Amino acid sequence: MKVNVTLGGGECPRTFRLTGRLGWTLYQLYRAGARGVSPLEKPALRWSTYVHQLRDKGIPVDTEIEKHSGTYKGVHARYRLACDAVVTVSGMEAGE
Repeated sequence: MKVNVTLGGGECPRTFRLTGRLGWTLYQLYRAGARGVSPLEKPALRWSTYVHQLRDKGIPVDTEIEKHSGTYKGVHARYRLACDAVVTVSGMEAGE
């Protein structure tokens, strides 16, 4: 999967080309919109690592900590893309 993202805001839009899991993570954040996404809803390894890497590239991502119940009650993160973005995707298989 190859993801091209242009971040709005400010005087100069910034464009990034992301591939692999980093591209997948940004795409999931983009698709989730204001609702955001949590690893409980979209299970994947290393969500926090990929969010951290996006932030290192200058892509703003908000984190909200939520409680959950059940057999293994505790807390989890909900991540939201914290800016306007235009995203295009290529090389994506059906169902991704």
